[in-house]
Amino acid sequence: MVPDVSTGSNTRGLIVYLFGPGRRDEHTDPHIVAAWDMAGAPDPGRDPAATYSQLAKRLDHHVDLRTRELGGKKPPQHVWHCPVRTAPGDRYLTDTEWAEVARRIVHAAGIAPEGDEKACRWIAVRHADDHIHIMATTVRADGRRPRTNRDGQRAQAECRKIEAEFGLRRLKSGDLTAPRTPTGAERAKAERQGQTVTARQWLREQAYAVAAAVRNEADYFTVLQSLGIEVKTRLGPETGDVIGYSLAAPGDTNAAGEPVWYGSSKLAPDLSINRLRERLPDQEVADHPRYVADPADPWRHTTTAIHTAHTVLDSGDDAAAQGHLAAFGDALYNIASATTGPHRAELRAAAMAFNRARRSAILADHQAATALRKAAKELAYASNEPGGLAIALLFATVHLARAAAKWHEQHGHEQQTAAAEEALRHLQAGYQQAATPVLADLTRRAPQAATARRFAQDIRATLPDHADRILADPTWSALTTTLAQAETAGNNPRRLLAEVGTQRELDSAEHPAEVLNWRITAQPNRRTQAARSRSTISGTSSISATPHLPATPVSTRPEEHSRHH
Repeated sequence: MVPDVSTGSNTRGLIVYLFGPGRRDEHTDPHIVAAWDMAGAPDPGRDPAATYSQLAKRLDHHVDLRTRELGGKKPPQHVWHCPVRTAPGDRYLTDTEWAEVARRIVHAAGIAPEGDEKACRWIAVRHADDHIHIMATTVRADGRRPRTNRDGQRAQAECRKIEAEFGLRRLKSGDLTAPRTPTGAERAKAERQGQTVTARQWLREQAYAVAAAVRNEADYFTVLQSLGIEVKTRLGPETGDVIGYSLAAPGDTNAAGEPVWYGSSKLAPDLSINRLRERLPDQEVADHPRYVADPADPWRHTTTAIHTAHTVLDSGDDAAAQGHLAAFGDALYNIASATTGPHRAELRAAAMAFNRARRSAILADHQAATALRKAAKELAYASNEPGGLAIALLFATVHLARAAAKWHEQHGHEQQTAAAEEALRHLQAGYQQAATPVLADLTRRAPQAATARRFAQDIRATLPDHADRILADPTWSALTTTLAQAETAGNNPRRLLAEVGTQRELDSAEHPAEVLNWRITAQPNRRTQAARSRSTISGTSSISATPHLPATPVSTRPEEHSRHH
């Protein structure tokens, strides 16, 4: 059961909508199921003589009195609106049950506490099987405004109780860190325009993808504008510094033809200017990712940083863990942008899904995750995808997403747990698409039996507790090819196995040889390292100077949009 609290200032306008046919004729049999006074609330849905104006006048009675006291000035945002909807698959509630739901929510939200004779006037209108709209005017009979602080959170808490008592689907509790959901009007507008996402959702995903890729605040606004997004900044009166900003999607206008602006914090809490600055400190030119010498470095550095993040989640340092989860959210966008192949769609979906898991009420220590964020930004400038190393990175993301879901579950973050699990499913699908043909090719190129036996002896010598499972793993032949390649590159197989075998996941891995295969793949080439250390050549770049622009998450919004009707 989902409540969605908002406020406005047009009593009659909302009544017209509630009792009208709806924007797409979806309203059927609109009528009042509960009210502050059922006898005193005219019901245009049941009484042919009742009018919208009569009902508005009754609801606005205390508002009008207060307006006269204020010399004709109406209290601001005096209309309180809360649609309440059951979850898909829930049974249909009777009018009597919906009436109880409405009374409990206005009590919990502070609109009309039970037994308070001077409470606000309110009605609950049902015009569909699966939801009601609660509407109130927020001036009490004594002229005061109700105490509605944290009203949305309290309404949600009451809905969790109602779900349990009514035998409805139990939804996951939030912690006030979720982004705002699109309004019904925004969804209807997107539907009219043939869009699969609303302008709010599209802007949010673009902003996340750009923030993940750029080095500083100036680049952030520049890249957004290059995507056709309009940017409006708010400057401080004394310093002239940017203290806030709003975004508008290309061609998204209102009835007057003006851009529809969305404040950054209304898109998502961590897109506000202050939260962005915590993650986008200016970097010196020397630290720019274009100066990475080896094209494989961005992939290897990010893989290493993700392994470190996994360790941090187990460290007990919640602030550092939360900082790494935020950085991992950025990394997923850059991994998707730098990836080619059919699995790219799954990686984009994983990045979008993980957005709800990247933040919680725990204050993040972003400095603790500097290495992961910096490594991920290198991927935004990478000019190639180095085969097996990219798959090794995907393999690491799968394990970190699983660890993130577990961490959130341990902290009671229900929505974040679900989001991390959804991201995990997309990452697993993407990994399988990318890894299956590569593992098959490694198996096909397995070394001769004598070499495989020698590697088996290395396994028994270095990892005796895991040897039987590794050698019985279907991916063992692929691992022998990877070991042979590593040996050719100057690595000692036993030393390498001893090094990578001490890391996590081997005990619980279903395919331990597969784990070892990607760990070894992610190890640096020792001969290449030696050659680079002897070289005195500097300034040569294998990384492009321009970051990958964020790909549109779901659909490309058209240049021109239909206006509001």
